[in-house]
Amino acid sequence: MVNTSTYFSRLRELVALELREEQEAYRRSLETKGASLTGSIHEPACRYPVYLGNTAYNPLGQLTVELRYKVEEEEVELDFEPGKPVTVFYLADSGAKELPHQCYVEAVGDGVMSVSLPSKSALQSIKGLADRHLLGVQLGVDNTSFRVMQESLAEAERKEDERFVRLRNVLLGNVKPDFRSLPQLSFPWLNRSQNDAIQKVVECQEVSIIHGPPGTGKTTTLVEAIIETLERETQVLVCAPSNAAVDWISEQLMRRSINVLRIGNPLRMSDEMLDCSYERRYSSHPDYHELWNIRKELATGAKGERAHRLRSRQMELEIKINADLFDEARVVSCTLIGSAYRLMERRRFPTLFIDEAAQALEPACWAAILKADRVIMGGDHQQLPPTVKSVAAIKGGLADTLMQKVVGLHPQCVSLLTTQYRMNEEIMSFSSRWFYHNRLQAAPEAAHRLVSPLDTPLTWLDTSLTPDPSPHGEGSEMSGVSTPLSPGRRAEGEARTRTGSVSNASEARLVIHALRDYIEMISPQKIESERVDFGIITPYRGQARLIRRLLKMQHYFRKLKRHITVGTVDGFQGQERDVIVISLVRDNAEGNIGFLRDLRRMNVAITRARMKIIIVGNAQTLSRHKFYRALIEHFRQHGEFIEVQQ
Repeated sequence: MVNTSTYFSRLRELVALELREEQEAYRRSLETKGASLTGSIHEPACRYPVYLGNTAYNPLGQLTVELRYKVEEEEVELDFEPGKPVTVFYLADSGAKELPHQCYVEAVGDGVMSVSLPSKSALQSIKGLADRHLLGVQLGVDNTSFRVMQESLAEAERKEDERFVRLRNVLLGNVKPDFRSLPQLSFPWLNRSQNDAIQKVVECQEVSIIHGPPGTGKTTTLVEAIIETLERETQVLVCAPSNAAVDWISEQLMRRSINVLRIGNPLRMSDEMLDCSYERRYSSHPDYHELWNIRKELATGAKGERAHRLRSRQMELEIKINADLFDEARVVSCTLIGSAYRLMERRRFPTLFIDEAAQALEPACWAAILKADRVIMGGDHQQLPPTVKSVAAIKGGLADTLMQKVVGLHPQCVSLLTTQYRMNEEIMSFSSRWFYHNRLQAAPEAAHRLVSPLDTPLTWLDTSLTPDPSPHGEGSEMSGVSTPLSPGRRAEGEARTRTGSVSNASEARLVIHALRDYIEMISPQKIESERVDFGIITPYRGQARLIRRLLKMQHYFRKLKRHITVGTVDGFQGQERDVIVISLVRDNAEGNIGFLRDLRRMNVAITRARMKIIIVGNAQTLSRHKFYRALIEHFRQHGEFIEVQQ
């Protein structure tokens, strides 16, 4: 029997640890910038120097300013995203000094970032400093999210509502979940496992989980489950840990003609979702024009009885418009943290759907669960977990998601989707065996498809014996591309980058070489005519940055650049490409593979490909781990294993 008070107190302690780690990392980052007074700082969470550009007002009436910066050849993946908090700083002899203004990213472009400011005085302060110092911009700490999580955990612990207590006890494993019996549903356009998942969703009384491995149509199933639930309920709440995930499932519901009300900051929404935003719907309401006129008259100095009547009418209209918007919506969608917004106070929903639940911190989930009678989670706990920076918090279990816990506590609540529509079956089969008890099956239309009938879906290029493929040197136009491997030189192996990541220069050149060879084998004309797309994936930002730079240096790839995407494993979750090339980077005598030990990361990487996967890696370094030893053997048996050497 789990003690409720102890359970939630422990979670609050872990959230506090994570907040302290983020604050400390932010403080350390600012302190170290004092050593870079004469140079630029180009890090995922920092830009220095930046120069002030145009100022304007955004659609919400907030003052914004452009911060312009140089785009370097070795561009890094940015952590800056719309809606994230940032601070502006300048460098003094004693180190970095931050301005006391909390700003937020509005948009990020090529060499320019637009940020919203809290006031005109903040703009004047920034302009004044810009006259005397070079400025920088640093990603801040999102204190609001941590506050919401702490408050939600406290409320989840003390709340005594009978229905919620029942749900809480089920989720903690103190009581078994209940199911009701309903007539069998059938959706001819869905497969059997998807139909079974929807049946379990409508029959569950407290919790159900749609476990969707890569390519199995998890979003499709979740959308159908939501629509079927709306046959029985007037309204549901749909949440996800990120704005992008909320927008994605909301867009799928809109395409099915479902009335969606999107709650949150419009700056953090996709363009497609703006028409569904609360703010846009509010200003489009038939009564808004009258409300606007009242506000205008009050602002220009209405007094006495007239002002009293106007304020009364203003409140009446605000309540009416708000009620109309929520009453008309069949789906209310927001992030998990957004479910705690003021607009959502005292809102209650029969059912909560959480998409991408396997990437959601448990404390954030409780913010939304507080508003629901039952909860449906969709995701895959065998893919990437939520990001937790504090080692102590990870050891304490903060990275263990609520979905993951419920899967272990109540396997009868879990529906595994078993037919996948993305991958050639040889690409799928290893992941199926290692992560999903060999239960996945490839749909007939995906099982045997290849880029070319003469191709094989699996190729491993083993760098254990690789000499340096670049007799011209790393900076050369010809480095590692269409040149013979040079004799007598061992590859450099892995190295730490200046940002603390890991890269492997010789392996990066081999990736470029392999990509060009493959395109030549297929033919560039076929790539263009059939729109074959490529993804180059690596676990490390430093390697991704190096590969991008090498691609830019090669004239051969310029006409094909729109077909090629380079990124980290984390950046590719949720994406897919016809051809995937994976650079595993690690190359050392000790067999140290770093966070490649998180096998969920590799599960994501190897399941992005539709028709072809090429892995470039040192088999000697990797094969000390049983997972990679088995993966290498799978490539030997079902594809090509090539020892790259002279």
